[in-house]
Amino acid sequence: MEDVIHLQTQLLHYKVSLFKEGYLNDQFKELESLEDESNPKFVEEVVAIFFEDSHRLINELTKALEQKCIDFKKVDAYVHQLKGSSSSIGANKVQMACIAFRNYCHDMNIQGCLKCLQHVKEEFALVKNKLETLFKVEKEFLDANASNPII
Repeated sequence: MEDVIHLQTQLLHYKVSLFKEGYLNDQFKELESLEDESNPKFVEEVVAIFFEDSHRLINELTKALEQKCIDFKKVDAYVHQLKGSSSSIGANKVQMACIAFRNYCHDMNIQGCLKCLQHVKEEFALVKNKLETLFKVEKEFLDANASNPII
């Protein structure tokens, strides 16, 4: 019983810290509100799609910025997609990094784009790690709660 309460407290504090530190915004809460008994892993599934899509887009951005003649419209389109998908799950810091990135695309500033690409990669890696940790702690809590139901 104490383990369940400890895990619940840990989960709550961790989740609050993700919002306080700006990794997530209210859109993530909206996503959570769509989860129910008929689809208990909805958030995890949507976030998994975000991870896959973001990984692909970051690879495309890397390739596009390695070209001798950079197509800034193409780069901007990839950044726009990444901004949209990060916005849809509430990955706030990734979304903000994409906004700055798009400004450099519009200015056709290769150095700014390369710097922003690195920043986007870092923010994506951080939010991915934090969300994976969140899902792990949630699973531990659910498993502990299932084996020690409160009567």
